[in-house]
Amino acid sequence: MSSRSRILASVLRRPRQLGSYQLRWSSHCATPPQPSFPCVDAHAARETRLIAESASRSPGAASRPSEDSGPEPPYARPNPLSYNVYHHPRPFPLTYSASLPSFDIAYETWGTLSPTRDNVILLHTGLSASSHAASTSLNPSPGWWEKFIGPGRALDTSQFFVICSNVLGGCYGSTGPSSIDPTTGQRYATRFPILSIFDMVKAQFALLDHLGVDHLYASVGSSMGAMQSLAAGWLFPHRVGKIVSISGTARSSPGSIAMRYAQRSVLMADPNWNNGFYYDGLPPHTGMKLARQIATITYRSGPEWDLRFGRKLHDTGLADESQKTPKLCPEFLIETYLDHQGEQFCLKYDANSLLYVSKAMDLFDLTLPAIKQLGLSPAQKTASQPTPSPEQAQTMALLKSHPPPANPPPHLPDLAEGVRPLASIPTLVLGVQSDILFPVEQQREVVDALRMAGNWRVSYFELGGVWGHDTFL
Repeated sequence: MSSRSRILASVLRRPRQLGSYQLRWSSHCATPPQPSFPCVDAHAARETRLIAESASRSPGAASRPSEDSGPEPPYARPNPLSYNVYHHPRPFPLTYSASLPSFDIAYETWGTLSPTRDNVILLHTGLSASSHAASTSLNPSPGWWEKFIGPGRALDTSQFFVICSNVLGGCYGSTGPSSIDPTTGQRYATRFPILSIFDMVKAQFALLDHLGVDHLYASVGSSMGAMQSLAAGWLFPHRVGKIVSISGTARSSPGSIAMRYAQRSVLMADPNWNNGFYYDGLPPHTGMKLARQIATITYRSGPEWDLRFGRKLHDTGLADESQKTPKLCPEFLIETYLDHQGEQFCLKYDANSLLYVSKAMDLFDLTLPAIKQLGLSPAQKTASQPTPSPEQAQTMALLKSHPPPANPPPHLPDLAEGVRPLASIPTLVLGVQSDILFPVEQQREVVDALRMAGNWRVSYFELGGVWGHDTFL
């Protein structure tokens, strides 16, 4: 045999010898235990429970939030018997689609409507809130703005009649993707048309028409509600007396669009989402939980969590925590907090509503080119500005000296042109210094644009604190 042949034969024999050695080694060694991941197993356990409960659980049922969830807003699904419903029986034109054949708007009220119907405050909600902003006789549970509605409070019900509705596209009594399409008898699912903030506001004003309210004392909103508040003044400048915009924006920024896109991405990646047609099966609960965790990061702030949680670990009950081996599932308190927030929310809100309403936020843009592209115009010519008194003239002179931003964004002139219909409406803008979702720069941008448009009755305040975007709650 040649030397080349002997080398080849030796090489060919090696795997067999190595394999034999490995076989003998493995037969004398125990198989290492499989790692466990309770945080992942929880998704499967939830799915098993949903399957088991699907026959007995009433539609929309949800567990109550735990008592130790912290200062987060209550987002419990309201009982249909606790709110009013306005039914709009006629086709309703939309910004991006032809129309809805009809729609419902769920709403609640507080206070007493004056004989002249001129004391109405329209309160706009954030993305996932219901019409239950405060407790009522029909629903005594606290609402998401309980501290601000009532006699002697910010929205003083001894003076004003407050109306709050669930937005078009929502799932708490108003028409949305989970509603029945009257033309087919089936749920809309993702056949539901794309909505705009303007569509939501027009639906609310259809409700006002139904109630016989021609003029609002004020349009008030926080977060997405602030977008609606500005849109209400833009669409109906002759019907809105005052505007309050809290932690909002007149133009969704790329940063906030990116945050909401990430939420929609993880939701739509859940196999249970099934292109939106999940109503006869399991909801995309895992995607919803992860989307809520992402959202919660944008709603709060790092400094708050440093004070609230620090780097503390979850109490496992072990006598000596220093001997605990780190794991991949939640161990830091901040991790267990995010896990809890996602778990509490994932079955309370309709996944398709989250997709559609968050997309409407992304599309919101009051710059003039964007408005022209949509072909929108105010319902009536903007009222002429009143002649200011000497005191007001002095204030106006001060406002005219308001220094422009150090580095004005390129779109600011277009935004100023776009918000000209708001030039005659007194406006209060509030920003939060720790807000990362709608930073104070965007609040200042709204103020600058309004003043550049000629609105001399703009008040602006920045709130401190560490609670981030959710400071408005």
